[in-house]
Amino acid sequence: MEDYLIKSIINDGMFRAYVINGTNLVQEAQKRHDTWSAATAALGRSLVGTTMLAASLLKGEEKMTVRINGGGPVGGIVVDGNANGTVKGYLQHPHVSLPLNKRHHIDVGKAVGNQGTLSVTKDMGLKDPFTGKVGLTSGEIGDDFTYYLAQSEQIPSSVGVSVFVNPDETVEVAGGFMIQVMPGASDEAINRLQTTLTHLPQVSDLLRQGKTPEDILKLIFSNDKVKILDKMPVSFVCDCSKDRFAKAMASLPSKEIKTMIQDDHGAEVSCRFCGNKYQYSETDLKAILLKAKN
Repeated sequence: MEDYLIKSIINDGMFRAYVINGTNLVQEAQKRHDTWSAATAALGRSLVGTTMLAASLLKGEEKMTVRINGGGPVGGIVVDGNANGTVKGYLQHPHVSLPLNKRHHIDVGKAVGNQGTLSVTKDMGLKDPFTGKVGLTSGEIGDDFTYYLAQSEQIPSSVGVSVFVNPDETVEVAGGFMIQVMPGASDEAINRLQTTLTHLPQVSDLLRQGKTPEDILKLIFSNDKVKILDKMPVSFVCDCSKDRFAKAMASLPSKEIKTMIQDDHGAEVSCRFCGNKYQYSETDLKAILLKAKN
């Protein structure tokens, strides 16, 4: 099944709803970072959540960076997203697997921890990016995105994100929903939605049954007026390149670049977001040294 996100409006503006199948993008992240089950679920949920958050808050060429660090064994998680449906991300410790929790699910809350923060930095093309930060409520990721939207964006919301990891560490499915309550929503409609979400299976269970994002939207808003505004492809894409890293290396002290040339006779740089490696010969480094500013 293809990866995509749908944007919709419910009951002429009572709710905004986003539903995503992000299976392929989480599979790509798992392969690139060689993550184990708990780390896969934590990174996968963060990628899915960031994709929906970016789709709901950004436009044009705007970008955002989500950072999550709860003090758990996976360490810090960093995800970059944009308005066009592409994300990239990594975590500090990919080789984390834990016993299942009481509900027999991957214990993402324990893997991430809840003694820390979730921050969102939005680059709107202005001089200074804006950063909003909240304390983690559970480390389960969905709850934490929900809390961020309520506290930093003043948008009452419900966010559900889930990843199903197979025994061989591969990702079977990944997806999620984000529902935002608009000012015109009636108490009756809100109460009905809360009841529905309480009984809704995990999105990963629905995707495993072959449900599409449109099917999941109908399950949530079965008797409501649903208008789909957009269907957007989503994917894991890293924009790193040898040239971009060369520009970054040119900002290093000249002394460091000279050491690479004289002692190491070259350099290798690895991208944290995707794992791609770039080799720089002595000739490459001499060219970078000419551009160094110090």
